[in-house]
Amino acid sequence: MSATLLIPALLLDAALGEPKLIWDRYPHPAVLMGRLVGWCDRRFNNGATLRLKGVAVMAALAMMAVVLGWLIHCLPDFGIVEVLVAAILLAQKSLVQHVGAVAAGLRQSLKDGQRAVAMIVGRDTAVLDRSGVSRSAIESAAENLSDGVIAPAFWFLVGGLPGLLLYKITNTADSMIGHMTPRHREFGWAAARFDDLLNLIPARLSALLIALTNGWTDPKPILRDAPLHRSPNAGWPEAAVACVQGIALSGPRSYHGQMADYPWVYPEGRRDLRPKDIDRTITTLWRAWGGMLGLAVVVAVLA
Repeated sequence: MSATLLIPALLLDAALGEPKLIWDRYPHPAVLMGRLVGWCDRRFNNGATLRLKGVAVMAALAMMAVVLGWLIHCLPDFGIVEVLVAAILLAQKSLVQHVGAVAAGLRQSLKDGQRAVAMIVGRDTAVLDRSGVSRSAIESAAENLSDGVIAPAFWFLVGGLPGLLLYKITNTADSMIGHMTPRHREFGWAAARFDDLLNLIPARLSALLIALTNGWTDPKPILRDAPLHRSPNAGWPEAAVACVQGIALSGPRSYHGQMADYPWVYPEGRRDLRPKDIDRTITTLWRAWGGMLGLAVVVAVLA
């Protein structure tokens, strides 16, 4: 049943994305999740035993998400509701639009490109050249394809709406409190580790879909470079994108005025990147999306 519902959800998201007419008037479910996580952070991230409190908060959020998904599943005509909720929580079209805005901005000027990429990455963007802006957008595209499209689709396929909501609340918590900062190192530990766990299979599935739908059949450079990434999961789609496009990703970059000497992903690839490489990445994203849609169709037929 989940596979049958995932197919129209993927298509609906790809067609409509996030209509401003709706979300300018009403809070997006992801925004509501963020508000809930933010409240938990303010309320419980203080005093002693912060790691234990963080574990309890993450467990409570996960239980709430699963129960809410189950309650929606129990509604009359639940299939229509589940398709709509799943489509809202997938992010293919919005991802493509945000990444495409960087290419459009960069074609206008370096400053416009820097402003556009600052909306989707956390590194220092004012020091980036045209190649750095392009690389940042491509890396964000690869990681968010996994986090925003393949992973939620995978967990919907596996666990229906409860699985999807469980993933989304975990991913939201990780993005807000799962950082190695003095404030969140302990309290956000559980959110970060649980997010790593839930992305373990989808990240590798993302790499597989990127490679296969773009005709890449040599797994060696992906297997070599993906584990070098600072994230246990983000390196997989990033390495796959780098390989299929023949470009070098990651490498040194600046955060809060401090240079971080990260290793290159696919270092033999071209390092001089331009807006056309972002355009090629968007094509790569759509091909991988098509692979996920095809997988859903196969599962639906077999089921």
